[in-house]
Amino acid sequence: MAGLVGFAGATATAEPVFPQPPVPGPATVAVAPATVAAVPEAVATPGVAGAVLSPSAGTVPAAIAPTAPTAPTAPSILPASSGTIAEFFRAKGVTMQPQAARDFKALNITLPMPRGWAYIPDPNVPEAFAVIADRVGGDGLYSSNAQLKVYKLLGDFNPDEAISHGFIDSQMLPAWRSTDASLAPYDGMPSSLIEGTYRENSMTLNTSRRHLIASSGPDRYLVSLAVTTTVEQAVPAADATDAIVTGFKVKSPTAQPAVAPPPPAPPAPPAPGLAPLPAPLGLP
Repeated sequence: MAGLVGFAGATATAEPVFPQPPVPGPATVAVAPATVAAVPEAVATPGVAGAVLSPSAGTVPAAIAPTAPTAPTAPSILPASSGTIAEFFRAKGVTMQPQAARDFKALNITLPMPRGWAYIPDPNVPEAFAVIADRVGGDGLYSSNAQLKVYKLLGDFNPDEAISHGFIDSQMLPAWRSTDASLAPYDGMPSSLIEGTYRENSMTLNTSRRHLIASSGPDRYLVSLAVTTTVEQAVPAADATDAIVTGFKVKSPTAQPAVAPPPPAPPAPPAPGLAPLPAPLGLP
C-alpha cells in the first residue's frame, strides 16, 4: 500500500531588513595647514629646554566612538567670588617662584607651534616661560600670541581651593565679557579655563586663559597659558589658536602610567573523585 503524507504549512517569510544608516561619529575638524595624518615628531624650541613645541599647527585627535549620554553631575569645585589665584597663594603664605625655560626638567610641557608662528626670544612679558606669536598674520598693530608662565609653589595649600580662584584675574580685565568657563580637571590636574573679550589700548581682544596645578614628585607647579588675538583676527587665526589651546599638554616625567588590574581568576574546578552529596530525604 502506497501512501503519501503531506505536511501542510505556509512557507516561512520575513520582512526584508534594510541596513540602518551608520551612526555619525564626532566630526573631525581639519586644522590648516597641518595634515591629519601621523602626529609630527615634537622638537624642542631653541633656548626653551623642557618646553616642547610641535612644528606644525597640531593634529586632530582620533575620533572617539560615541557613548551613551550620562546625566550631568554637579561641579565639585565652585568658582571663588573674589581674590586672584596669586592673591590666594599670598594669603596662604605660599611662595610663587617663576621658572625659566632653560634647563627646566620638572615638567614636560607641550606647546603647539602653528605655521607662521615663531618663538619670541626676548618677550616683553614679565616672568614669561615662553612666548610664541604669529609672524605672518595680524593687523599690523597687534600680533596673535600665546604666553606661558610656570611657577614653583612653595608652601601648603589645597589645589582645588586654589584653582577656584582661576577666573578672577581675567574677570578683572577692562570691559571683560565671558564667553566660556570651566573648572573641570585637565588631564587629571586641577584646572580653570576661561574665555572672553576685554579692552586694551583701544582694541578689543579675544583671549583663552588656563591655569593648572601640576605635580612633579613632591613639588607642585602653577602653569598658566594665555592665547590672545584681536577680535578682528579671531576668525582668521582660529585654526592656529584652537590648535594651541587643545594641544597644550603638561605631564610629569615621574608620573607612572595607569596599570589595569589583572582579570579575576576563574573558579577552581571541583576536586576529582568526589561525587556531590545527595540531597537530604524528606520525612513523611
